[in-house]
Formats: sequence, C-alpha cells, structure tokens
Amino acid sequence: MPTHEIRRAYKRPAISDQQKRRELSLLRQQQSRSDAQSQARRLASTLFSLNQPTPSTSSAATAAADDPIDVDIDSEEEDDQQNSPQLENIKDVRQASKLRGQESRRWFARQLMLPEWMIDVPDRLSQDWFVLARPAGKRCFVVSTNGTTVSRQRNGIVLHHFPSALPCGARTRGNSAAQSYCILDCIFHEMDQTYYVIDMLCWGGYSLYDCNAEFRFFWSNSKLAESGACEPPSQYHRYRFSPVPVYNCDQNGLLSAYTGQVPYVKDGLLFYNKHAHYQSGNTPLTLVWKDEKCSQYVIDTDSKGEVPSKQQVVLELQNDGTVITSDDPPVVFGCLDQEILQKSGFCQGSLLRFSINDGGLTFIDGKLEKADLQFQDKPNRARAFADSYSKVVFQYMARHSPLKIDDFLGTINSQSDQESKDVEMSG
Repeated sequence: MPTHEIRRAYKRPAISDQQKRRELSLLRQQQSRSDAQSQARRLASTLFSLNQPTPSTSSAATAAADDPIDVDIDSEEEDDQQNSPQLENIKDVRQASKLRGQESRRWFARQLMLPEWMIDVPDRLSQDWFVLARPAGKRCFVVSTNGTTVSRQRNGIVLHHFPSALPCGARTRGNSAAQSYCILDCIFHEMDQTYYVIDMLCWGGYSLYDCNAEFRFFWSNSKLAESGACEPPSQYHRYRFSPVPVYNCDQNGLLSAYTGQVPYVKDGLLFYNKHAHYQSGNTPLTLVWKDEKCSQYVIDTDSKGEVPSKQQVVLELQNDGTVITSDDPPVVFGCLDQEILQKSGFCQGSLLRFSINDGGLTFIDGKLEKADLQFQDKPNRARAFADSYSKVVFQYMARHSPLKIDDFLGTINSQSDQESKDVEMSG
C-alpha cells in the first residue's frame, strides 16, 4: 500500500451532531454511575432463566441443546405487544422471566452496546481512540454460569448452548465457584467456529461495566489466556475463543487494522473511545466504519445478496403515524397518511421498510430536515429494531460521498502537526 502523505483534516458539510453527542455521553458517564454489578447479575441469571425448558418441552429441548433455538414469532407477536410490561421497566429476573417471543428477544437485544456508524471523524482520533478489525459473523452475548455456557444473538435468539473453559462454563471439578459467572461481547465466526471476543463485561463475577475500554481490553486479553478458553476445542470446551487485536488509532495502528492479516474475514473497522464505559444501546463512543477493501458488504443487500438500486431503510411506526429510528431520542424521518394506516392494519411498534427516492436526504445545521421516502414492505419478522440514524446516513454517504481511509490518515496527520506546534509554542 503506498505511503500516505495527506496533511489535511477531513471536512464535510455538517450532517450530524455526532461529535457533540460524544462529548455529552462522556460527561454523563462521569456524572452518573449505574449499579453495574447488579445489572450484570440480572443479565447472567435472566439469560439462563429464559433458556430453561418447561416440563412439556424438556425432552425436545434436551435433544436440541446444541442447536440454535427458533422462535415462532407469528403466533406470539401480537400478544407480546399488547400484554407484556414496558421493557424499560423490567429490572429483575422475576419480571424478565415472564417475557416470551418478540418481547424476550427485544429485552436481550437491548443489553448489547451497539456502535454508531461513523459519519464524521472524531476529534483527537489518535489520542483517545482504539481501532480493531471487526470479524464478520453473528454478534452475540456469551454468558457462562452454573456449569454451562449460552450465547444469544443480537435479536435475543439463542445461538449455542455448550460447555466452555470460561468461569463456570462447564461441569468440571476444577471450575470456579458456583456463584461466579462471565459475560463476553463476541462475534461468532462461522468459517472457523470461533467466538472472537470484542469486549468483556464480567469475569469471575467481577463487573467491568464501569471500567474504561482500555482496562477492559487489557483484562480480556490476560484473563482469556489464563482460562484456557483460547485453546482448541475439547470435550468440556466446544468452541474456541480468541481476542481481537486492538491498536492505538495512530497512523501505524490504523493501517495495521485496515491492511493487516487476521485469521478471520473482516467486516469493517471498530473504533472505541478509550475512556468509554460499557453501556447498553446505541452509543457514539463506539463507532463502525466500512469500505469495499475491508468489508464484503459496505451497503446493505437484498435477500438475493444484491445491492438494490435505491437505498432501503427500516423504521418504526408510532401512534401518530410518524416513522422513527432506533436512537434514544429517535429521529423522525416522515409520517404516513392516516388513510393508509387504517387500510394497512399496521400498529404502533411495527417495523416498516422504505426506499429513499431521488429526492434523497436533506440536512440543515447537522440535522435531518427532509427525507424522500416510499413505503416498500415489512422486513423479516426476526428483526428486532429499526435502523439507527447513523446507519441510514452512513449508507447514504456510501452511495454519494463516502468517508475514506485517507480522510482518517489526513485527520491523524493534521492533529499530530498541531500537537507539535503546541509543544514548540509552550517550549
């Protein structure tokens, strides 16, 4: 790859307030700390509470223990939306254990920290950020406790139920205390049957939610190696675990993540703010970026694996007919006509797929002003959430004026030059 000599900071017209939200997120993190230990215990116990077979299905569940568990969404979806308590009010295992079907999956999907898509280059990129090559595969929680290990996909459905070398991950004499547990944020890479660990939430019952990313990465690398979880599969360790290499986001680190050889198929780059704690939901302190050289799928494809002629967007319907993103607070993209709503039978919370027409997206002062949308259909029923605002904008940029690796390198070089000038002036 040729040497990059770009010395300009990347600038584009404001299409988001992502940098401002990064600063606010760090400020809130400093001002308020949640009870992360209790949150981790609830998550670990609830994952297994909802996975316990009922007496009428115990034999069938035993026979299929090693296979992904399918959910009959059609028969439960409407009852779940009408009868289940509000997800944000569910705080303990007794409440969560009553959830079924779609609401169960939605609760677990909300426990993951979801990166925003990078639509502007962060300030202090080389000083305050890590970068890693994201593996292609299924994003999931992996939880070990009570002598077994369970992984759940991003939509909440169980992927695997298996023994592992993680703390309390298998029924062996040498395993950890019964009250111990471990929670990992992983990507399951199908080709080599490996769980690649991108973050660690808990280890041996010790919560890492309120630890910064720098400490979590250090802890993950050292503890995984000590546990034997990185060893080849065996009788009490069905899948291998492997940490993903993490680099400082300077010029050498960025190019190593972008062009370096890894044992898995890449699916873009992940950027972590070094000071960020682990928080559920979308966060601007973790970012994902792709181009055609480090990902097979930069732009979303249809069911045939082909890029549609027009960008597709999945949004959530509200009572007043507006359609919104999955962000908190959400971004309104438009409003459906009440006559169309009455004929369609769609209800609040329905996910709807739209295409972006030739009018595109219009931004004013970093905010969405107008979107030219056309309704298409309902997305796959296994889908749990609408698209985030940053994903919609990233996909739009990828079709028109994408961020490129040279833009990052230019920003890093510009920041380095400014630091050198500051040092000279202070000297």
